[in-house]
Amino acid sequence: MPKIKTNNIELYYETYGAGQPLVLISGLGYSLWQWHKMVPFLAEHFQVITFDNRGVGQSDKPAGPYTAQMLAADTAGLLDALGIEKAIIAGHSMGGFVAQAMALDFPEKMEKLILCSTNFGGPHHVPVTAEAMKVLTDVTSDALTRLKNGLVVSTAPGWAEKNPEMIEAWIEWRVANPIEPAPYQAQLAIGLGLMTEAAAFEMKLSRINVPTLILFGAHDKVVPPDNAALLAEKIADSKVLIFPDAGHFFPIEIAEAASRAITDFAA
Repeated sequence: MPKIKTNNIELYYETYGAGQPLVLISGLGYSLWQWHKMVPFLAEHFQVITFDNRGVGQSDKPAGPYTAQMLAADTAGLLDALGIEKAIIAGHSMGGFVAQAMALDFPEKMEKLILCSTNFGGPHHVPVTAEAMKVLTDVTSDALTRLKNGLVVSTAPGWAEKNPEMIEAWIEWRVANPIEPAPYQAQLAIGLGLMTEAAAFEMKLSRINVPTLILFGAHDKVVPPDNAALLAEKIADSKVLIFPDAGHFFPIEIAEAASRAITDFAA
């Protein structure tokens, strides 16, 4: 099991394929498993690097709270350990916070930036919808019901019903890899730490000077796609692509189409 020492912790990572380095940063509570549907497509074109953020999977789980800047330093250390000078950096949801911090704190390591289903924090972003908030904060149902309801609200309407085998596999994976409360709270602090205007990335994004791709699912209720235009307004060299048939978890819902978008952007 490959691990490297970075920023005083051990990170578990996996690499696939060859070519231009592409780093995939997972969202809140997710290990590198989140990208498993896209990796086979992307590995045909890139050296794909996936890893478990601190707090999840097989990486260390030190006490929190964590910050986006802390996880960006972890990621930069991973690149150094692998001898990679520059890479395309993609981050999903919370991983998008980390990717923004990477672009700001380690611009010399950034070839291109891909922001997936994320926002810039602060009081001016478009928040989670009331529908998703109600489902994701429910404590009245049993754990499996809450998990399944969370997947349904986080994907496009009807996707869960059309893909019961994937939903079942998703649930089985989560049951086998439960979220530990303390490190989950430590990761949750990343988003909470960006809620003030001073801490948010909004007014800092004008410093990003690499080509940037902003990807969203049109049916994202967790991070509404209106955030895409807000991000694009702040990042000069950016383009937006909204997937019409996807929700928050488009890396799993439409893995092939999402991989094609990244491949086209990199080219």
